[in-house]
Amino acid sequence: MRIQSGMLVHLGFGKYVRSDQVTAVLPIDEERGPGRRTFVHIEGRRDPMVASRAEDSIVRDLVQEPREVTQSRQQQEILRDLLGDLSNVNKTVRRISRDEGGLDVDRLERRIREVLQEEG
Repeated sequence: MRIQSGMLVHLGFGKYVRSDQVTAVLPIDEERGPGRRTFVHIEGRRDPMVASRAEDSIVRDLVQEPREVTQSRQQQEILRDLLGDLSNVNKTVRRISRDEGGLDVDRLERRIREVLQEEG
């Protein structure tokens, strides 16, 4: 398991903390109830925050990448693969694709490179 650095973790009722600042997650045993499920200890704070979410839900969010991050990585990988494949398209096929099919491979390559540079 690895804490996802710099990600915000929802504690419930509009409370969020940075994942890499959480030092401990402990279930509340006494006086547990609505709005009082888990103590979340935060780096630099003396007293823990009280979370309304269960400890297992918070821990799961701490160690799992959000879906958007996973999708972004997959999309970048697909773009890199496509860029590699497009580099193998010869000049004649590029011209025919552009003139006859409306697909400008050169423009597509440039745009993919721009997007990958923005992400990287």
